[in-house]
Amino acid sequence: MNPLAYTGRGVIDLFAVIGRLSVFTAQAFSHAFRPPFYPRMVRRQLWEVGYRSLPVVGLTALFTGMVLALQSYTGFSRFSAGGESAIATIVVLSITRELGPVLAGLMIAGRVGASMAAELGTMRVTEQIDALATLSTNPYKYLITPRVVAGLITVPLLVVVADIIGVMGGYFIAVGVLGFNGSLYIRNTLGTLETHDVLSGLLKAAVFGVIVTVLGCYHGFNSGRGAQGVGSATTNAVVSASILILLSNYFLTQVLFAP
Repeated sequence: MNPLAYTGRGVIDLFAVIGRLSVFTAQAFSHAFRPPFYPRMVRRQLWEVGYRSLPVVGLTALFTGMVLALQSYTGFSRFSAGGESAIATIVVLSITRELGPVLAGLMIAGRVGASMAAELGTMRVTEQIDALATLSTNPYKYLITPRVVAGLITVPLLVVVADIIGVMGGYFIAVGVLGFNGSLYIRNTLGTLETHDVLSGLLKAAVFGVIVTVLGCYHGFNSGRGAQGVGSATTNAVVSASILILLSNYFLTQVLFAP
């Protein structure tokens, strides 16, 4: 087969997917501003996406902060006797700028993205989505928009909690294990942290929340028939969301912290 034809077909398929995903996202957001509204569905998704994701996000942030403090201490102690004083700076900036939003986004992609894809895929297989359209209920407004809105609202809130827990994890290790002075560690942390660091992480979290919910809904809504189709939709939702989170994180970092 002609390699150029094979490459061209792949590029065309890629742009076709991007186009369908863009239209899907535009429809999801457009219905958020047009009645009728379904506040009960939004509240349910706020609970599912936000509160029920709190344990896994909190544990991830806690152990990330603890490991980061240990690794920073080990690395600095090799090169400088006074380098340990920078551990508070490394922990707080790494958590608020990068690790907090990225790890929270990946954990939510594994939990929420897979759940949304499986739920909507099952509804597609059992023709419940077609039944909604038959009953004059817009599936986008009833199923997709509440999930996307919930992701946009709750993921930044989860990242705020993750930032606090992650910094606390670093503090516990630095003070309880490494023998640092607690008040000095807190002073260094507060002296280093700036509003821009926190806001940039929250902006990333909002973008990641939209990515996870949109891709989870997209793959589930367009799931193939049968159990295999639902399984493929779930896998594709998690993998595509994780890759897009890492990709968008680079570009957001380039824009927010450009030298």
